[in-house]
Amino acid sequence: MKKPDTLVVISPAFPEDESATWWVPSQQLMVKALQENYPDIRITVLSLLYPQHQASYTWHGITVKAFDGMHQRKGKRLLLWKDVWVSLKKIQHQCHIIGLFSFWNGECAFISQYFGKMHAIKHISWICGQDAKKENKWVRFIRPRSHQLAAMGASLRDQYHRSHGIQPQYLVPNAIDQRLFPPALPATRDIDIMAAGSFEPLKQYDMYAAIIGQLRYTFPSLKAIHCGLGREKEKVEGMINSLGLQDHLTLLGGRPHREVLAWMQRSKIFLHTSRSEGCSTVCLEALYAGAHVISFCYPFDHPVPHWHVVTDAAAMESKAIEILQDASTEYERVLSHSMNDSARTIMELFTQKSQ
Repeated sequence: MKKPDTLVVISPAFPEDESATWWVPSQQLMVKALQENYPDIRITVLSLLYPQHQASYTWHGITVKAFDGMHQRKGKRLLLWKDVWVSLKKIQHQCHIIGLFSFWNGECAFISQYFGKMHAIKHISWICGQDAKKENKWVRFIRPRSHQLAAMGASLRDQYHRSHGIQPQYLVPNAIDQRLFPPALPATRDIDIMAAGSFEPLKQYDMYAAIIGQLRYTFPSLKAIHCGLGREKEKVEGMINSLGLQDHLTLLGGRPHREVLAWMQRSKIFLHTSRSEGCSTVCLEALYAGAHVISFCYPFDHPVPHWHVVTDAAAMESKAIEILQDASTEYERVLSHSMNDSARTIMELFTQKSQ
């Protein structure tokens, strides 16, 4: 009996159920797109660190095995790798593995690289963000070849090359699923400024609050929101109180994904204050929701309409004023990439002849 063709996806984290849409959103969209575009190929996900319990479960018809490796350090880490290796061997016994697809060029890529080398299975690692930096020590152990690397954007490709001396051969852009959005854009937008993401130091939402504090002097009725949770939420709440922004900036907390998209469609500007980013999903979603995006980081090597790149907080504030004061500003959908296209690019890499 012919073994079913199977693509094994190895990720540090994966949603524990179908409602957890905020967990690694780009990666879960990619997995869904692979399954939907290639129903004859079985997709299996191995998640090393999260969910924080060991389990095998089904997610949108896809088999997921979670190893709960978050707290396994030092010697126990070797046991985690052994467990993953044993699972890969079991899959190999039952299926024809056409490839190993690792998310981030880190621990998952390390395991995939050596299992693939030992068993002559193609491995491709998706560079998704912080793994492109020179601080990523995994690269020296993975020792990837150029044709084993796919970057989420041109800026990540170039950063990885500068950091590690290896040029990723492929670009597989982060993307969105247009079906998640309401079919029509609203006639009016009642939110001036929006941000979304976890309250972490990297995201600089204290800067976001400070910019709102300045903009309210130009726009006395300014209305801004933020969707998300995180460890620095209390810090931003303190800034709202000290700056007197209670009537201007509302923190909505963690919201379901579709609700966040609905808020984006009501917003004129999406401010992304993160000081480092791969290819931000929320920025791509905001563009498709019709908002203008202002950010410090830019993932592409070509211009994208309505995406404005600035160098500092003052320039971000000035660009927001320019957009809000211009009566001719258009709020139209901008589709940078579709996840279906990115999924097809990945699958073609695995099904083409080996290099």
